[in-house]
Amino acid sequence: MLTLAPAFIVLTPGGAALAAHLKAVLPNALIHARRGRVEAADVFYDDFTAAVQAAFLEGRPVIGCCAAGTLIRALAPLVADKRAEPPVVAVAEDGGAAVPLLGGHRGANELAKVIAEVLGIEAAVTTAGDRRFAVALDAPPSGWRLGNPGDYKGFAAALLGGKTVRLDGEAPWLADSGLPLAGDGPLAIEITEQTGSPAPERLVYHPAKLCLGVGCERHAAPEELETLVRGTLAAAGLSPLAVAGVFSIDVKADEAAVLALAESLGVPARFFDAATLEAETPRLANPSGLVFREVGCHGVAEGAALAAAGAQGELVVAKTKSKRATCAVALAPAVVDAARLGRGRGTLSVIGTGPGDAVWRTPEVETAVLRATDLVGYGLYLDLLGPLAAGKARHGYELGEEEKRVRVALDLAAEGRDVALVCSGDPGIYAMATLVFELLERGGRADWSRVDVTVMPGVSALQAAAARAGAPLGHDFCTISLSDLLTPWEAIQRRLKAAAEGDFIIAFYNPASKRRTRQLAEAVEILRKHRPGDTPVVLARNLGREGETVTVVDLAELTPDKVDMLTVVLVGSSETKRVARSDGGAWVYTPRGYAGKAQKNSEDAA
Repeated sequence: MLTLAPAFIVLTPGGAALAAHLKAVLPNALIHARRGRVEAADVFYDDFTAAVQAAFLEGRPVIGCCAAGTLIRALAPLVADKRAEPPVVAVAEDGGAAVPLLGGHRGANELAKVIAEVLGIEAAVTTAGDRRFAVALDAPPSGWRLGNPGDYKGFAAALLGGKTVRLDGEAPWLADSGLPLAGDGPLAIEITEQTGSPAPERLVYHPAKLCLGVGCERHAAPEELETLVRGTLAAAGLSPLAVAGVFSIDVKADEAAVLALAESLGVPARFFDAATLEAETPRLANPSGLVFREVGCHGVAEGAALAAAGAQGELVVAKTKSKRATCAVALAPAVVDAARLGRGRGTLSVIGTGPGDAVWRTPEVETAVLRATDLVGYGLYLDLLGPLAAGKARHGYELGEEEKRVRVALDLAAEGRDVALVCSGDPGIYAMATLVFELLERGGRADWSRVDVTVMPGVSALQAAAARAGAPLGHDFCTISLSDLLTPWEAIQRRLKAAAEGDFIIAFYNPASKRRTRQLAEAVEILRKHRPGDTPVVLARNLGREGETVTVVDLAELTPDKVDMLTVVLVGSSETKRVARSDGGAWVYTPRGYAGKAQKNSEDAA
């Protein structure tokens, strides 16, 4: 599964046209194009090597619509660990070749095949096992795990050297491959949910057929549950690699011990409601009236294991207990896709997309959007996600519906969905993160409290404005919103006076609108009492979007007609200075005192 949006790296209009065509099968991919050579793209770059290396280091799948050698030379200094590198595929500009260069078994081979299918060609896969036997033994399909990867290299060499292999157990993906299968082969592949007998001449694969049901007291130690589970599996001769998922009752969706166990085993944690578990009562080995009185079903561990294994599953390990935890194991008749059972712990990612340009989005935010099932936010912010929003359920709202947005986001996450609440800039700066926690505090909703909430920072408008202008925030600064819709104007006035008296650089958010101009005019009056009229003021509008403008005016010239709600205003301190630029404009910066320090050091040395 691709966790970050793939990057098409293109150099020419022809490469851009090819990438746009291939986005039919990779709708989340972003087209990175050379500035000045290509008119339309999601991201523009100036240096090809830097763009390719940046995407590679982020762990982003790289698809170069260019010569393979060009990609190889760009990435050569970074190639070190094949187990960690992301997929890299070169696609000829005329669509005549798709070549996986790196990360073949980490997705590049499959990515090349998907691209080749669109182009009507054959992917130039060069991995020996894939070419000879049409199967990648070191990268089994979903639902299967190789128990002894350390033996793979020698095993593959013997296989390529002409030895035959016998298949002990059922695995259609192996039986239908081009492997040289023979009942008396000197090599063996064992299929089992047991620990098996791994050896250099014997690969052991574990199908995900074991359903692990667990229960525990609130705040039980994660170490206790994991010790119980691993000990129970070992005593039964079962491999942890055959576990499909960790299953429990929905009130345990936020239980640290259960979640830690799933992470340790590398499988999903999934949860059923009490009614679903109660339906398994006739099949329980140890029904409990006490458990029924507490949570509404007669068994959590056994019930969850059986519910996951399905009607044809069987309980192979009855409830086993430690002081504060229980576990049970059921065997399903076929590989289990845990992600389709019950529901996961809902997640709410409160994300900041930056001021507008896709280059200001962090990889963490992109990952959250790609993972999300639902996107909630102001409609314009959802539109700005572009290709990343493809295939997601959109819940768009108007300005002024902030509380409604957060409630919807929490409700969706409480249903077990992966939700991204989308904000511009940084979500914790005059945005939605604070409202999320306010509603959690006063909401009184147990299902909301079980949601996994993560706040992901973004580039704030004040940072973007400062960077465009130079370095006006080089010393102590503060931010003040001039909107009195939620904050009394008297409180804002006190903050303005304190910031002015303290000689802070000030970033004004919501400086003015068509109906609200008085506040900025009064703010200027307050500031003029404490700093010169020629104090530099940066006016940054539409940052990162079409029509972006950044201008510098004097404080004395700052009037409401020069700004609107799309403008960030940075007012310098009494120390803020201008530096002339070659284009006739000026850089703005606020010194921090390095010149004085250098002079003092010089005097001390003398």
